[in-house]
Amino acid sequence: MIKVVQLQYSTASGGSSAIRLQKFFLKNNIESSIISLLPDSLNSDEKIKYSGKWMQYISKLDNRLQAYLNRKVIKSYGSFSYPVLGCDVTNFEEIKNADFIYIHWALNGFLNLKSIAQIAALKKPVILVMHDMWNITGGCHHSFTCEKYKTACNTCQMFLDAPKNDRSSKEFRRKLKLYSRYNNLYFVSPSKWLYECAKQSALTKNKPLYYIPNAIDNKFFKPIDKLIAKNFLNINTDEIVIAFGAVSIESPYKGWVYMQKALEILHQQNEFKNISVLIFGSDYSKEVADAIPFKIKFMGYLRDVYSTMFVYNAADVFIVPSVADNLPTTVQESLCCGTPVVGFEVGGIPDMIKHKENGYLAKYKDAADIVNGIKFCLQNKTKGYLLSEFEPDATVQKHIEMMESIKNSIQ
Repeated sequence: MIKVVQLQYSTASGGSSAIRLQKFFLKNNIESSIISLLPDSLNSDEKIKYSGKWMQYISKLDNRLQAYLNRKVIKSYGSFSYPVLGCDVTNFEEIKNADFIYIHWALNGFLNLKSIAQIAALKKPVILVMHDMWNITGGCHHSFTCEKYKTACNTCQMFLDAPKNDRSSKEFRRKLKLYSRYNNLYFVSPSKWLYECAKQSALTKNKPLYYIPNAIDNKFFKPIDKLIAKNFLNINTDEIVIAFGAVSIESPYKGWVYMQKALEILHQQNEFKNISVLIFGSDYSKEVADAIPFKIKFMGYLRDVYSTMFVYNAADVFIVPSVADNLPTTVQESLCCGTPVVGFEVGGIPDMIKHKENGYLAKYKDAADIVNGIKFCLQNKTKGYLLSEFEPDATVQKHIEMMESIKNSIQ
């Protein structure tokens, strides 16, 4: 039996990709466990091990260091990580016994490049799952229009008056040294967009690359009667519900400004009555509420899949106005629940949406076209559905095929 261990900063929120993958690994007779830095009261499975207080303390220190180092980061470019502190996880029994070691998003003081080198030195296959661009750049999580990662990062656009030999340059060289030293590093991209970026990056163009979408549990996320879902959430059944989800509305990646503009245009056109806006992931914001010309309901951060499933089912259309994204899980979840998705044609979003079939792909950063998408979906009663390549059996089979291919290549 194949033994897999997955490393993840947290099993909550973005860390759910490891949880979901583990479920399907176990279903397919692959022994899988997870080592996570942060404890999560909703995931107390015995196959999930949490790192302990010392490593959590190291994480807190690293977060403070990152905050200091990034004090001059231009916020509109998003996040930059230059991991200073990290933890040695090679003494965990799960690591020692594993045939394959998966590393998901494991920054914020959990792993640094030295930690990854310590894992790679065990000479076991190490699978780096790229949930954003960090693995292929000098430190940014999304490069937007910058393409320096294709040659060598330096004078990073994220910093004012950055010298040529800045932190992006140093981190790029450190990653190149690490990736070049170990031939047991393999890279997985959940989106076709990031897969193509990785093929062009000077860091990963000569490394083994795989395209495997994130696994989605379509047994939990499934269509139910919209009237029941609206009643459950105390929403009038005659309301047209437009939903939006983001942990941070202020995130430079999530494109809230385009969502807000689209709602203003929709209100001015006055073609639909009884529209309400449902926002989940973020707490109540008076500034946001005052800026929206429709009735608005904040659901807050939803920690369980059942509440999230009801939100998607209560919505008549789900909007994902991200300006930089990999393979947003919210799109998959909404489509599984039968709710069409309107989003910009960017990142991995076009992988999941067939234009005017299960949703609408809007022109990049065009709020008016978001409105066109909303109207199209409502007028045509568009139904969301998951494309076949995202079905759980298909995605897990790709992981199995990858592991078999790796095993055969090193025998």
